[in-house]
Amino acid sequence: MNRDKVIGGGLLALSIVVIAVYLWLVFFPPLEHVDIFMLKLTGAVAVVAVFAIVGWIGYTLATTPPPKPIEEIEKEIEAELKKLEETKGEAEKLSGEGSSKQS
Repeated sequence: MNRDKVIGGGLLALSIVVIAVYLWLVFFPPLEHVDIFMLKLTGAVAVVAVFAIVGWIGYTLATTPPPKPIEEIEKEIEAELKKLEETKGEAEKLSGEGSSKQS
């Protein structure tokens, strides 16, 4: 059997078991206050997960350098195009001189 299918089936089975145990602990707690503890734990995990993501986004925004202004990028492109045109013109001159010498 394919390894991915086995892992997928295992994850599906694990999810079903965790859901069943969670619902049992919340709605039919074996001990007093287990249901409240499970709800508090669920809320805490949700809040921590959401704000960990928000914090990660904030850290990324704070530590990433800003992009170059468009005007600066346009100037760099124009300079590169001029260099390319000059190189092309020199290459044409050289190829023109080479063909006239051969005649």
